[in-house]
Amino acid sequence: MTGAGNDVERVRERHPIDALPAAVRVRIVEWAAEVAGRVPARDLSPALQKVARFAPAKRARLAATVLADAVQRDEVFRATLAEHVARMDVDGAAGPDGPAAAARAVLLGSPDVDELVARAAAAQDQVDARSRIAELEHELRSTTARLERAEQQLAVRAAAPPADASVEVERLKKRLRDQGTRVRELQDQLAAERSQADAGRRALAQELDRVREQAQAWRRQAEAATGRADAAAESVRKLRETTDDRRAADDRRLDLLLQVLESAALGLRREWDLIGGGPAPAEVVASGMAEPATDRRTHDPVRLGAWIALPGTHLIIDGYNVTKTGFAELSLADQRERLVRQLSALAARTSAEVTVVFDGAAVTTSRPFARGVRVLFSAPGIQADDVIADLVRAEPTGRPMVVISSDRRVADHATRTGARAAPSSVFLAVLGGG
Repeated sequence: MTGAGNDVERVRERHPIDALPAAVRVRIVEWAAEVAGRVPARDLSPALQKVARFAPAKRARLAATVLADAVQRDEVFRATLAEHVARMDVDGAAGPDGPAAAARAVLLGSPDVDELVARAAAAQDQVDARSRIAELEHELRSTTARLERAEQQLAVRAAAPPADASVEVERLKKRLRDQGTRVRELQDQLAAERSQADAGRRALAQELDRVREQAQAWRRQAEAATGRADAAAESVRKLRETTDDRRAADDRRLDLLLQVLESAALGLRREWDLIGGGPAPAEVVASGMAEPATDRRTHDPVRLGAWIALPGTHLIIDGYNVTKTGFAELSLADQRERLVRQLSALAARTSAEVTVVFDGAAVTTSRPFARGVRVLFSAPGIQADDVIADLVRAEPTGRPMVVISSDRRVADHATRTGARAAPSSVFLAVLGGG
């Protein structure tokens, strides 16, 4: 992509719009006028936005200078125009030597742009020369006709000379000489124009031959570079195949050596009758050491958050103990709703199993519901502390459990039965409500 962009940039510097043959420049301006009407206004410069408001038939005629300047200087608009031209069938309508083909090559940065522009310039010069020759021939015919009329008038007057015939004859002779001089001047000018046109055609033909030779040299260089690249790629492929074969052989030798070692180790195990499995020595020592109770309690919100995030953790909350610590000013129903809502968010964030227990003696409304949160109310005559103790005892040994309560009796029972404990104020800090 970068190479194509550099080619377009070099073509733009080598063939500016105002230096192109007139026919090529007119074709580029016509295409630019068509594209300016299709592109959204927000993608156009202020000057092009004004041009886009013109009627389609007037854009190229009234704003040719603005459009040509935009094609030369506005990279975005030039790229949009090039993309539009790339989809057009230019060669089919105008032929390979036409102005349309040269204009397309200039916009797309084609390798043969110099050759096509030279052809278009030659064609333009030929058109201009033919037009000039036609003008001179028309003027010569007109002058010749006037000379013939003057000769006829002179002949008529010579046949019937008036009294002042000598004066009139001299006047007509002078006019005839002037007309003859003008005819000779026109003939000389016509010959000079034809000679200049022939010289221009010869020079353009020579330049076209030089450009063709240069293009052929570039093609040969490109083909040679492509051949070198293909040869290098083939060498790399063969080197990789050789390396892969050598590595496969080395890997096979190592595999055979490992198989011999594994067979030897297996024979030693059978000979010595070794029994695998069993706990590691460090695990035997650690199993005989009781975990300090202080390590099962924390006042650090970060540590508590890490406990809750452990895989398979069961988080058990003393409901009213937490709500009366954090937002006691609310009614009991509002306290329950707020806590359960926060616990639902925590459960979604940590994937922990969450159970909250409330004293149920005074509850007359339906229990709050939230996804991922189990809400329990103690039966009449039973405290929430007892329900929490039953929940802890019901869990299998080794499962991570975290009990949240500022009640010392609840926390002591939890740590004695293998759970971890944290006060309500620390848990509120984790929730973000403390």
